Amino acid sequence: MTSIGGAGTSGMVDWNLAVATATRLVRPGPEVSRDEAREVVAELRRHAKASEEHVRAYTRMIPEGAEPHDTPVLVVDRAGWIKANVAGFRELLTPLLGKMQERRATTPGNALLGTVGGKVTGVELGMLLSFLASRILGQYETFAPATRDLPAGADGGGRLLLVAPNIVHVERELDVTPHDFRLWVCLHEETHRTQFTAVPWLRDHLQGEIQSFLAATDVDPGTVVERLRDAAQTLAGGRPEGEEGEPSPSLVELVQTPEQREILSRLTAVMSLLEGHADYVMDGVGPQVVPSVAEIREKFQARRARGASRLDLALRRLLGLDAKLRQYRDGERFVRAVVDQVGMDGFNRVWTSPNTLPTKTEIAAPADWIARVHRKADS
Repeated sequence: MTSIGGAGTSGMVDWNLAVATATRLVRPGPEVSRDEAREVVAELRRHAKASEEHVRAYTRMIPEGAEPHDTPVLVVDRAGWIKANVAGFRELLTPLLGKMQERRATTPGNALLGTVGGKVTGVELGMLLSFLASRILGQYETFAPATRDLPAGADGGGRLLLVAPNIVHVERELDVTPHDFRLWVCLHEETHRTQFTAVPWLRDHLQGEIQSFLAATDVDPGTVVERLRDAAQTLAGGRPEGEEGEPSPSLVELVQTPEQREILSRLTAVMSLLEGHADYVMDGVGPQVVPSVAEIREKFQARRARGASRLDLALRRLLGLDAKLRQYRDGERFVRAVVDQVGMDGFNRVWTSPNTLPTKTEIAAPADWIARVHRKADS
């Protein structure tokens, strides 16, 4: 097995073991013949290319004739998604894990944990990734470095991942037209790709915010490992709820400092904007090119809302995925309200600089963002 980013371990987490564990435990995808699999991959690639044109025309984020920095579109299986995300996690978390490793080394008795602790955490992370790998339809993977198997854009650019078996699974579960559903998914994910390729400062801004958040972290390593263990035990059917019958706190709720809360508020606002914008664009373009878009949207929204099971809901809570569902809803409302008031070009002022991004409060009150950005700029 190819190592993830060089050495397989980094003290706190055995990354290669995380990949091996997730790949071994992830559920098999839907049954398709070899010819069907080739057809799905080819169609997703065609839809991704078509979506690029549709999204650019609708959003007007890229001036006519301009060619932004390109990033690859990769159609992957569940194992490919796991490898890409472990590489991304490692890239982002290495500074924090190094800090935690130093702290652990100064604690009496913790030196004995060493490799054993890294392997335990690797297994637990792998269990969580095996759960998520069967649920993600697509993802613009922003931070992971390029590898031989998983290329990325030049100069640290990202890559668009389309997880073919999951798309096939959901289209069958919802009983919708496969051609339409695949294009609909590509429209959403291509919007994310357009966001990052059309706005050169966005990736560095997000990475800076995340690194500032991690740098301010002062969490005991054992606490983080305990949260991972809670999630793993939930996945294994152990304890989906806390001792008092309340859901376990999410990993995000390990936030301790006022500085971190401020950063998290800004990150939440940006993610709400990005997810809501993708949903808005998907619905805006959809009626023009996806004949059954209304049926797809209705069924997919119902699927999002109900979740798969009590286990699924417990893990959503623990991993903070319930917050992500709110981001789709709140962000889409913000984008729709702003476009209704000032048009698409007026909305696109949001991409001018980090200072024109909406705050978490403004996501809930679009008129406040309009007043701050438009009236100030037009006065």
